[in-house]
Amino acid sequence: MTGPTYLAYDYPLLSAFWTMLWFFLWIVWFVLLFRVVLDIFRDDDLSGWAKTGWLVFCVVLPFLGVFVYVIARGKNMGRREIDQARAQQKEFDDYIRETAKGQAGPTSSVDELARLSEIKARGDLTDEEYDRAKQLVLSGHGTTGHH
Repeated sequence: MTGPTYLAYDYPLLSAFWTMLWFFLWIVWFVLLFRVVLDIFRDDDLSGWAKTGWLVFCVVLPFLGVFVYVIARGKNMGRREIDQARAQQKEFDDYIRETAKGQAGPTSSVDELARLSEIKARGDLTDEEYDRAKQLVLSGHGTTGHH
């Protein structure tokens, strides 16, 4: 064998720590970059030109663009994400209600499931309580119309 043989002690523990730290920060930055890009497209308050400007800024000067965006507009990023989640939940609940109207009477198990879904979305039910109540409704013991 010609050439040096690298063993574990040639790469000290502190160097391994720094490598892992930089790798982790690199992954975090990519996650932040994708969240910023999604937020730019999600924001209805920005005009098309403003969205284009932010995207160009984030592509041309990626680190500076992302950090400036988070500083300038990061306060409302969470609000926009929550609003989108609520809108999706509302659309899902409306779909369940519309589907239930065409299939069942006024107190059907589908209505019960929609009500359970709303209660869970508000955070008043845990996942275990929701699953238990859903099983009761699906087995026919939890609906008010069957007693």
